[in-house]
Amino acid sequence: MTVTIYDVAREAKVSMATVSRVLNGTAVVKEETKKRVVEAIAKLSYRPNAVARGLASKKTRTIGVVVPDVSAAFVAEVVRGIEDIATMYDYHIILTNSDSQLAREVDLVGTMWEKQVDGLIYMTDRLQKEHIDAFEQAQIPVVLCATEDPERRIPSVNIDNRRAGADAGEYLRAKGCKNVAFVTTPEGHSVLSDRRWTGLESVVESDRLFRIDAQDGRYEFALPTIRAFLDSHEIDGIIANSDELGLACIHAVQDAGRSVPQDVKVISFDNTRLAEMVRPEMTVIAQPMYDFGAVSMRLLTKFLLDEPVDNYSVTLLHNIVERRST
Repeated sequence: MTVTIYDVAREAKVSMATVSRVLNGTAVVKEETKKRVVEAIAKLSYRPNAVARGLASKKTRTIGVVVPDVSAAFVAEVVRGIEDIATMYDYHIILTNSDSQLAREVDLVGTMWEKQVDGLIYMTDRLQKEHIDAFEQAQIPVVLCATEDPERRIPSVNIDNRRAGADAGEYLRAKGCKNVAFVTTPEGHSVLSDRRWTGLESVVESDRLFRIDAQDGRYEFALPTIRAFLDSHEIDGIIANSDELGLACIHAVQDAGRSVPQDVKVISFDNTRLAEMVRPEMTVIAQPMYDFGAVSMRLLTKFLLDEPVDNYSVTLLHNIVERRST
């Protein structure tokens, strides 16, 4: 049988309003009375209904988190950062996958609004007008995590992806690579990927820079595409847009009877566990995955708690972690 606030009030011999005040901390309650209420809650194992409390306070202490794929190592680390800070500020998260499908991404904003979330942390490959319209209709605070709004309409947390792309290109050139390939999703699919490509173009001559479009970025689809490209091009340096794509690159090079790093040097983005599990271990442009989540959640709490916000677009630092693949 479900225990209600009425049961607690009856057990503690107080009014339901008093129980509500103790639960929400909205008014001063005598210590003796508060003690009776707390003891009654413990005795009856009462758990307040967050949504019911939210109807009165207009707050549910829940945060919606929309990600492309929670099973991805990068996303899992980001979510850990979100959850740790949410817990610190006494929020719970509702996590859902969008599968990088625009219609689902937009629908999920409405779903989160129906669940009365206090705020939303959002990840998408490319922010579009449909997203902005959905955010405006929901009228809840939104922070973009590892996602870029080129027009800076929505608060965001990211790295400087153009600079990161340039750093990767300069690194391989310094290692002696002359013909460099960037393995990523098709142009226009991801703003962040396109920013990295722009950075690469600024440091590598156009006739020595190649782009390999690896469909949706998954290993099994990327591997044959990379193999085919290596059969027809003399490449001595590869930059992969993720560790999963980096793994496909190393295997494609090895399948072609060539060696990493002696014949082809490989560097990837992210620095998930995959980078250290593959042989040789991958050099990476390390992204602050945990901090993406933690800083996004902290920025969101500032909006929720009406704290001063100095910077609506937070840029975190990336760095190169050198391993045996280069």
